Amino acid sequence: MSFPPPFTTSSVETPSTPSATFPANVSAVLDHLGILRFAGEDAATFLQGQLTCDVQSLTVNSSTYGAYCSPKGRMLATCLLWRDLAGEFAMALSRDILASIQKRLSMFVLRSRVNVADISSEHALLGTAGPAAAGALRRVLAEVPERAHEVRHGPGSAAISLPDGRFILACDDAGAPALRRRIAELLEPVASSAWRWLDICSGVPRVTAATQDRLVPQMANLELLGGVSFTKGCYTGQEIVARTQHLGKVKRRMFLANIAAAAAAGDDLYSEDLGDQASGLVVNAESSPAGGTDVLAAVQIASREGSTVHLGSMTGPALRFRPLPYPVA
Repeated sequence: MSFPPPFTTSSVETPSTPSATFPANVSAVLDHLGILRFAGEDAATFLQGQLTCDVQSLTVNSSTYGAYCSPKGRMLATCLLWRDLAGEFAMALSRDILASIQKRLSMFVLRSRVNVADISSEHALLGTAGPAAAGALRRVLAEVPERAHEVRHGPGSAAISLPDGRFILACDDAGAPALRRRIAELLEPVASSAWRWLDICSGVPRVTAATQDRLVPQMANLELLGGVSFTKGCYTGQEIVARTQHLGKVKRRMFLANIAAAAAAGDDLYSEDLGDQASGLVVNAESSPAGGTDVLAAVQIASREGSTVHLGSMTGPALRFRPLPYPVA
């Protein structure tokens, strides 16, 4: 599955708002993310039984989105997973939940030969985006991935191509400052909030402390992003996730919207058809360059199609929905 880039010009348009200038080619330090490393000869088998994605199919040249769920099938974390040249696994996830996820996963290691370590302080994550991003990386890296979820390794670094045309670079602390400087000369540096906004535009959900244990993967479109395998066998929460898929009982889906007000992840959403009962929640939210707040909102499909959805209460500001870059059933 391929996705168009989240922007292709220097202007961003949202309904009912004027265009706002946004740099077309950017780089960002992704300090909102951390990295867990899974090492040991049983690491692949262990993760295969914990995550929604097909870990066993990963090679040193591939990556995947995935999630870690509770036994009830609700996501405790979303992640980007890849392998390094030593065959160890690296998992990038929201930094505010990293410690709790590390602790929880470590509880289930038992006799498995797996070590779960937080290596966030030893590595930096950089993001690049825009039409010139690939060309800029070719000037500073020996190899640049070309296909979605492809990974290319260099000395102390890994370059990962995302499905929407962006790139994530994971590099050790020794080489990170020089690499960051060289990229900053070629692409305009922006804050990590800008990268999070690009995630929203691309329809890529990120579970944080505010949304843990509130959504099954399909409510956040994770299976549409290739982050759920329905053929790999058992994992934590698999029975609920599979039943939701095969019985067609996904009543909520994640949509892109703009709100003319401040919003935050975890905020409840309401609609006329459900009255005082919440019809959904904000998954992720960031200020929009064109005004207001752009959000990924998991809402009842019926409410999205036949009602007005409001933030916080029935009298709150209305969500103005926009198309995602991929089809939502």
